[in-house]
Amino acid sequence: MLAKPPVIWSSYDLTVTVSSAAAGVNIAKKDWGEQMTDYRGLFNLSGRKALVLGAASGIGKASAEALAALGAEVHCADINLAQAEATAAAIRDGGGRAAASGADAAIATDIKELVVRTKASLGRIDIAVTTPGINIRKLVLDYGEEEFDRIIDLNLKGTFLFFREVGRVMIAQGAGSIIASSSVRATTIEPGLAVYGATKAAISLLVKGFAAEVGPHGVRVNAIAPSIIETPLTEPIKARPSIYETYAKHTVIGRWGRADEVASAVVFLASDAASYISGSTLLIDAGWTAIDGPPTGLTQTTR
Repeated sequence: MLAKPPVIWSSYDLTVTVSSAAAGVNIAKKDWGEQMTDYRGLFNLSGRKALVLGAASGIGKASAEALAALGAEVHCADINLAQAEATAAAIRDGGGRAAASGADAAIATDIKELVVRTKASLGRIDIAVTTPGINIRKLVLDYGEEEFDRIIDLNLKGTFLFFREVGRVMIAQGAGSIIASSSVRATTIEPGLAVYGATKAAISLLVKGFAAEVGPHGVRVNAIAPSIIETPLTEPIKARPSIYETYAKHTVIGRWGRADEVASAVVFLASDAASYISGSTLLIDAGWTAIDGPPTGLTQTTR
C-alpha cells in the first residue's frame, strides 16, 4: 500500500496536514493563522510625507513625481526655486499634493532651515531623498583646490548635512526612510572622474555607517547608484553620438537609462516593500558593473 504524502497544502482553508509515512497517521494539523501579505499595499505611499532635495530636474524631479503618484505629499526643494515650483505645480496639476522651496544643498543653514520648514508644513518627514551632485571632469593633476572643494562640498558634505538634519527629525518620530545618490562611479572609473567617484564611494560608506546609527530608532538609510541616465546634466554627452553609443554599450541591454527608471527604485526604497533593506546601495545600472566593457565580438552572442 502506498504511503500518504508527508505534507498536504490546502489553498482553501490555509491549513497544513503533516502525515507520518511510517505510521500512516496524522501527527499535526495547524491553522496558519495569517492572511496573505498585501503586496500591493506595501508600495502604497498614501499619507506619507516626503522631502525631495534636487527636485528641479532629472532624477530628483522624477523621484518627486513618482512619490506623489504613489500617494505621498511631497515638498520639492532645489537651489533653482523656479524649477522646483514647476515640479510641484505639475504634481498638483496631476492630482497630487506638493509644495516647493529653495535650498542650496551645500550650505548647512539652508539645509537646516529646509528641514524645519518641511517639518512645519507637513507635520513629519517619512521619506527624504537627496539627489544634487556635480562633476568637474579633470585629471587629478589638473584639479584646483577650489574645484576639489566644490565637488566635496556639494556631493559629500551636502549628503552629510542632509542626513544630519533629516535624521534628527526621523529619530524623534521613530521612523523614516532616507535615500541618497551614489553612482556606478563609486566602483568603476575612467580618467577625469577620480574626484567625483571618490565622493560617490564615500556616500555609499556614509550610508552604511549612518544606517547602523539610526537603525535602532526605526530609520532606514540607503542609496541609489545609477549608471548613464538621460537627464539635462548629460545633454552634452548625448550631443556626441560616438560617446553616447560607447556608454550605451557599457550596459548589457545596450541603452541609456531614463530618470523615471531610477525614480522607480527610489519609491521602492521609500516604501514598506523595502522594510528590511538598510545600509545598501542599490545599483540601477543595466549591468554596467557586471561586465568589463562592451563585448569584444570574440564570442557570438546573437542568434
